Amino acid sequence: MNNMEKVFAYYDNYAQSTDGLYLDAVLEASEQWLDKPSVVELESPVQPEEIRKGVQLALLKGMKQSAQAHHQMTPDSIGYLIAYLVNKLIDHKQPSTFLDPAAGTGNLLFTVLNQFKGSASASAVEIDDVLIQIAAATANLLQLPVSFYLQDALRPLPIDLVDVVVSDLPVGYYPDDEVALDYELMPSEGHAFSHYLYIEQSMRYVKPGGYGLFVVPSKLLTADGAEPILNYVKNHQLLRGLFELPSSLFADQRFAKSILLLQQPTTDPFVMPEVLLAKIPELGDQLAMQNFFGKINVWMEKRGE
Repeated sequence: MNNMEKVFAYYDNYAQSTDGLYLDAVLEASEQWLDKPSVVELESPVQPEEIRKGVQLALLKGMKQSAQAHHQMTPDSIGYLIAYLVNKLIDHKQPSTFLDPAAGTGNLLFTVLNQFKGSASASAVEIDDVLIQIAAATANLLQLPVSFYLQDALRPLPIDLVDVVVSDLPVGYYPDDEVALDYELMPSEGHAFSHYLYIEQSMRYVKPGGYGLFVVPSKLLTADGAEPILNYVKNHQLLRGLFELPSSLFADQRFAKSILLLQQPTTDPFVMPEVLLAKIPELGDQLAMQNFFGKINVWMEKRGE
């Protein structure tokens, strides 16, 4: 077995030997591994991605047994695309700071940090106590400098402004109208959309010139009733790009996703750069992907990055 398979086998064997929930067993197995590193014998040199992918396989198996809708994980293909964009956008000469306000088990954030070419630290916010404990244990195994916050991310966060936000946003209605009243995107009637509020909250914590990269519904800016979020990103001069993900990633096209790229303006007055709207080709089409990456490079050059 390779290292990824050995990591998965360790978690799976541990879970099979217990009577509790699989996800709880994953957390227990991580804590045991941290306490006694010799319980998992891996071939040197060990790459962080091997450990992350092994843990990910175990978490995916555990989530299949979970009835909770928020127990989902961002696919690696999306994580790698976001990591590619981050590496294109961010200056690696200075240490960078990241935030994921809806971290879950941390898979998206860890994918980006593992691929990031510079020095980085991060903050992760999650309201589910089991998921955040799993994320914290995984970050320790990966030796990633991440601070974790167990709270509702739409309440004030105890963090400094960051260079980059990356997040696969929860979609639906936010139930706490009292908290939502602090947001521009709270409607005059009814509940606010959670993903709208997460975008607004995230950009509050982004430095001037910093970026937000969000996995969002593909029709976020074009669906009926999308005027509030469209006006918000226009009025605040935030929109830099929208990248439609390949349709093959989604069994039901009603749930197709895109990567929304936002940036805090750097000056006042601010001259809006060109907004890049693109459809990401099927990932197995190498020529089409090369053309897509070439389009990104041309766009970056026009922006003077």
